[in-house]
Amino acid sequence: MDPAENHRCWAGRSGEFSPAYYAHLGANATSERLAEVCTAAVPADAAILELGCSAGRHLAHLQEAGFSDLAGIDINDESFAAMADRYPELAATGTFHTGAIEDVLPDFPDDAFDVVYSVETLQHVPPENSGVFEEVARVAADLLVTVENEGGDSEDHGDVNYVNDDFPLYYRNWKGIFTDLGLDQRFSERTKRDTLRVFEVS
Repeated sequence: MDPAENHRCWAGRSGEFSPAYYAHLGANATSERLAEVCTAAVPADAAILELGCSAGRHLAHLQEAGFSDLAGIDINDESFAAMADRYPELAATGTFHTGAIEDVLPDFPDDAFDVVYSVETLQHVPPENSGVFEEVARVAADLLVTVENEGGDSEDHGDVNYVNDDFPLYYRNWKGIFTDLGLDQRFSERTKRDTLRVFEVS
C-alpha cells in the first residue's frame, strides 16, 4: 500500500478501528497508564499532544485526571464529530487538527508541547514517511511516550503485518529510532499487546 492510499484508508475508515468504534470503547488500561505517567512527570497545565487521537478517549481520561491544555491530530475528520458526541467538554476546550501527522507537525514550532504521545499510531506510518519521526521528536519539549505494537521481543524488527489483510502495521524498534534522534529512554514496559516507552528530551 503506497502512502497516499494508506492515508485515504485511515481518513475514510468506518466500522472497526474507526473514530466511532473507539468512542464506543472508551478509556482503557492504556488511558489510565498515560494519566499516571503524565501526572508523575508534568504539571496539570502542561501542553499535551496526542498523535492519532481519534475520538479522544485517552485525552478525555487525561482531562478527567486534571490536565487542561490538550491537543490532538487525526487524519479522519469524523474523529471530531464522534468526540463532540462522546466527549463534548474535551471537544469544546481542546485544540484539534485534521490531517496526517506528516503534514501537520511541521507547522508547529520546536518544543511546542511538554508531552507528545502516540497509541498504536506511529506503527502505521509507512517507511516512505519515516522522516516524520524527527518532527515528533522536535515538537516534544519534555517527554515523548510511545505505546506501539513492536512485534515481540526482537530488537531488530523491520517486519510488516497486514491487519485483517487490510492495512499495514510496521514493527519498529522505537527505542533505537528515538534515542538516535537524541532522546533518552526513561523506562519501558510491556502492556497486553504493546510496549510503552517513555523518552525524555535531553
